[in-house]
Amino acid sequence: QVQLVESGGGLVQAGGSLRLSCAASGRTLSRYTMGWFRQAPGKEREFVAGITWTGGLAVYTDSVKGRFTIARDNGKTTLYLQMNSLQPEDTALYYCAKMSTPFTTVIPTKGNAYDSWGQGTQVTVSS
Repeated sequence: QVQLVESGGGLVQAGGSLRLSCAASGRTLSRYTMGWFRQAPGKEREFVAGITWTGGLAVYTDSVKGRFTIARDNGKTTLYLQMNSLQPEDTALYYCAKMSTPFTTVIPTKGNAYDSWGQGTQVTVSS
C-alpha cells in the first residue's frame, strides 16, 4: 500500500505562485499515472492535472492550462504541481492520487480510476 503526503500549500495573493509536492512511501510511484485533484468548499472534486508513468504526457483541465505544470522527479517518488498566476478561483484543497493500473498511457480525469490519495494541502488565494 502506498502512502501519499502532500505539502506546499498556503496563502498567496492573486498572481502569486506555489509549488505543491506529493511524496510517496511504501511503494514506488514509477509505474503509475499520477494526478492532482482539487475540491473547493461546496463544490465537487475536480481533476486538475495528470502525468503518465514515463512523464512523457501530461494533461490539464482547461482552467489551469498555461498556468500550472505537473512534473515528477527522476526517481519518481515525488510528484509536483507548479502553480503560477494563481487566482481566487484556484482556492481549494489539493490532493494527489495514484492510478490503480500500472504502465498505462491513459490519464483518467475521474477520481474512481485512482486508488491511493493523500490527505490534501490547502491552497488559498486572496484577491
